[in-house]
Amino acid sequence: MARAALNWSLADLSKAAGVHRNTISNFETGRYAGSEDALAAIEQALIAAGVEFIAENGGGAGVRLKKPAP
Repeated sequence: MARAALNWSLADLSKAAGVHRNTISNFETGRYAGSEDALAAIEQALIAAGVEFIAENGGGAGVRLKKPAP
């Protein structure tokens, strides 16, 4: 969902995170759980691009984009 919110391709996220695009694809489709290092790099790239991760709060975990600074 985070990649879609940014309108990023696999290649965009791969470049931003320094993780091979096949790793991202396999993680997104559930074929691979991902290494801690790869997941941390993906998360940091998404956060740097403005994604906020929302913790599970009874309604389910999710993502949203940060509001632009005024």
